[in-house]
Amino acid sequence: MFIDPLCPECWALEPILKKLQIEYGRYFSIKHILSGRLADLNLSKKKNFENIAQVWEKTASRSGMSCDGSLWLENPVDSPYTVSIALKAAELQGRRAGLRFLRRIQEGLFLEKRNISNLEVLKDCARSLGLDVEEFMVDIHSDSAAKAFQCDLKITSEMDVQEIPTLVFFNENVEDEGIKITGSYPYEIYVQILEEMLSEKPVLTPPPPIETFMRFFKFVASKEIAVVYNMSISQIEREMKKLLLKQVVEQIPAKYGTFWRYIEE
Repeated sequence: MFIDPLCPECWALEPILKKLQIEYGRYFSIKHILSGRLADLNLSKKKNFENIAQVWEKTASRSGMSCDGSLWLENPVDSPYTVSIALKAAELQGRRAGLRFLRRIQEGLFLEKRNISNLEVLKDCARSLGLDVEEFMVDIHSDSAAKAFQCDLKITSEMDVQEIPTLVFFNENVEDEGIKITGSYPYEIYVQILEEMLSEKPVLTPPPPIETFMRFFKFVASKEIAVVYNMSISQIEREMKKLLLKQVVEQIPAKYGTFWRYIEE
């Protein structure tokens, strides 16, 4: 999956990815490649900021995954390159650490309106996930993180990825061509591609009880839960209110829709 941490379309794809991983996760694994598409933005022009803010607002209202465009008018990200390098530094502590860090900086950016290219903010994100912060700060300034990012840019260019998000599906047979899907599509399309690649009908794993889902993912949007459980937002809000009363979750209002945080015992 080719992504950029600052891209609202990648954020908007989260509900579909969660559903795909829960229902068919045993058939595939996802490798994230940073495309660097936004790293070369000319961020000095106020007009650019206004355009980005509008795109964010449109994406949020269309997708149901809240992102607050006013960040770009109040506290803009000044170095997308630093964000990509930080993500590579987190990945040096393991694939899972990298994935959790990506999600954390997306939350910081889209919901909390934080400038995630600020080193103190990045350090805070790493700390909140229990990463080794000292090691993380050393790695941000290391050749290893820079090389890993350059490697991602090379793959992006070799695979001729022009926009993000882009998903490229490969099967175990290295000789076979991959299937490249640019942009976002309905869930069924991704399932169809999986079937084609597997040349058999994959067996669907039903999602776990919502409380188990929350315990695993910790912090999710009503939209994400609604997509995974094939329910409407209002049905999900009713279910979540029950967990709220049991003090299993807390409700976090966002500019668009609602998020829920699992309360650790």
